[in-house]
Amino acid sequence: MENFRLYIPTDIRFGKERLRELPEALEPFGKRVLFVYGGGSIKKIGLYTKIMALLKKHNLIVAELSGVEPNPRIESVREGIAIARQQQVDVILAVGGGSVIDASKVIAAGVYYDGDAWDLITDKSLVGEALPLVTILTLAATGSEMNRNAVISNLATKEKRGTSGWELIPRVSFLDPTLTYTVSKWQTAAGSADMMSHLFEQYFNRTEGTDVQDSIAEGLLKTIIKHAPIAIREPDNYISRANLLWASTLALNGLVGQGRSGAWSCHAIEHELSAYYDITHGIGLAVITPRWMKYCIDRDASTHARFADYARNVWGLTDGTDKELAQKAVRQTYRFFKDQLGIPMTLPEVGIKTQDILAEMSQKAVEHGNLSENRFVNLGTEAVEQILRASFEPMDNNEQS
Repeated sequence: MENFRLYIPTDIRFGKERLRELPEALEPFGKRVLFVYGGGSIKKIGLYTKIMALLKKHNLIVAELSGVEPNPRIESVREGIAIARQQQVDVILAVGGGSVIDASKVIAAGVYYDGDAWDLITDKSLVGEALPLVTILTLAATGSEMNRNAVISNLATKEKRGTSGWELIPRVSFLDPTLTYTVSKWQTAAGSADMMSHLFEQYFNRTEGTDVQDSIAEGLLKTIIKHAPIAIREPDNYISRANLLWASTLALNGLVGQGRSGAWSCHAIEHELSAYYDITHGIGLAVITPRWMKYCIDRDASTHARFADYARNVWGLTDGTDKELAQKAVRQTYRFFKDQLGIPMTLPEVGIKTQDILAEMSQKAVEHGNLSENRFVNLGTEAVEQILRASFEPMDNNEQS
């Protein structure tokens, strides 16, 4: 295990009927609030009305930014910065999923930055002072409610990239599982795949001696595997929604990742798919991940032991060599996404019909993600293209043998 810094200052308010505490959470930061939300689902479920009534009752002055996209765009960030400056906002209230929170984080930093907001994405060293951020989560997926990361899309340049900063960590986050009851089966599945991918990206790593982090990751993966199918079948099952919500937060708040060196692979590849095709992030990750796993096993025997750990400790598999267990675990992962979560597991099924620009996307993934160094298995352009091409065809038992 390596040296690390773990700083998690977020005040978590978890459980039912905590919104009455919202004014108390906001008021230490000031009276002027920028209320950021997405496509209007919070109005359909009555959350918008409830929040506005609370804010007005406590004489908070509210400006709004609505319509933040599922893959949040730099244009929405720029608009939010302009509103925050014009209204002299003291605090940002982000209500929604990770996309709304990510956009709000960059708005918070952009208020204090003189240049264009996209600079903060391409060079995270420019992220400094930021407005305080309070979040109300309505979707279990990204973990953005308790970390310092944000991902923003620039469709003009076909880029989807991440940034981070210590000042971007939300000050207070409300996690009410009942607010996720109306999340669709599709988004529940996508969010579950997203949080599993966050764990995979940290777990499949070559740093030795990270037993604590590995055990946490394995436990969270088993929790998601248990509760995601239940939440899809029974959307108002409080226990399953609560476990998914908390697992999502813990998957990416630093507990699993700190103390390790090495960077992520599947997210860098999927970001190119989202940048070019604007697909749902978690769905893209579900499609890519088993193909990446298979590539690792086929190309590098030194990965077999780690995948065998995953097979034993997450899926309960015991029979076979490390390689055989690794292959079985990949098959289990693929079938879970497909059969239990109902995710379409090929790129054509999510609207990507042509392979014409795979080489271009692969090159950008390697370039933007530095995939050729410090990875669990280093990837060049040809390797990424091979993984993407494999994602056009179903994975059957023959592919695993």
